[in-house]
Amino acid sequence: MYQNDLILRAAKGDNVERVPIWLMRQAGRILPEYKATRARAKNFIEFVKNPELAAEVTIQPVDILGVDAAIIFSDILVIPEAMGLPYQMIEAKGPNFEKTIKSQNDINDLRIADAGDLDYVIQAIKLAKIGLNNRVPLIGFAGAPWTLMAYMVEGSGSKTFSQAKKFFYQEPELAHQLLEKITQSTINYLKAQVAAGADMIQIFDSWAGVLGHEQYLEFSLKYISQICDAIEPLVPVTVFAKDAHFALADMAKLNCNTIGLDWTINPQDARIIIGNGKTLQGNADPCMLYADEKSIEATARKMVNAFGKQRYIANLGHGLYPDLDKNKVKFFIDCVKGL
Repeated sequence: MYQNDLILRAAKGDNVERVPIWLMRQAGRILPEYKATRARAKNFIEFVKNPELAAEVTIQPVDILGVDAAIIFSDILVIPEAMGLPYQMIEAKGPNFEKTIKSQNDINDLRIADAGDLDYVIQAIKLAKIGLNNRVPLIGFAGAPWTLMAYMVEGSGSKTFSQAKKFFYQEPELAHQLLEKITQSTINYLKAQVAAGADMIQIFDSWAGVLGHEQYLEFSLKYISQICDAIEPLVPVTVFAKDAHFALADMAKLNCNTIGLDWTINPQDARIIIGNGKTLQGNADPCMLYADEKSIEATARKMVNAFGKQRYIANLGHGLYPDLDKNKVKFFIDCVKGL
């Protein structure tokens, strides 16, 4: 079906002739072409909500960087907005929610989002599939319920998310109500992505690392597990939980195909903990791409050797930084493809 189906085979544990590679935030500010497309929208949210523009930047990295998969261009915070909690994206600061979740009434006011609430993403997926023309698979995604809740309670990004964590200690029952609504919305959303043509799904738990182990199991992994159980029968699922070293053994039990690792996790240790039943994804430090080409090549080789070529998808341990040189990014991709 696809000219290049390496990533799907790697996720399912089938043999591959080389390691597939894609990069988190590959559709983004390292590409001049992205900036030109972005300039056609009034602001970031309008950009995300324009299916034609979103599809265009989804495809760009496939054409320009030669990655083995596209990932739909969107934002994790489209779910809170679809549930009735709008946000703004402030330049150089990040997301901001004017209204935050503080009480039972606030949770009651939220609706469980369905596909119709996020039709602009669904249309972007359909357009991207047409533009990709079966060259490579398309990855859909959503934020993990805890990560979304963190923004909905805190109101913005934070180093500690202490307000969101306080909610767990002071109002655990309300926290579970909120997480359940987010989870049901996310399942509806991801099923619609798959129906529109997404070939794989990645769940981003960006703020996993601010929770302790017990809290993580109760307030995050429990809900990620519900999503995996609903989506994995349809398409391969990847779970990427940043800084969740403490939960690798627990994540190994998830009904998912692939576990994404950040750059602080040793690949051999992760393989021992997670076992051979899952594909691993990661995990080069994005800052490595500031180095010279000789160092980048050495890093690519060391990374692939550490993970092994089977049951492995090459990626970074987090997203690309906007000031990285796109030529060095492409060099890294080409190095991995040449191994």
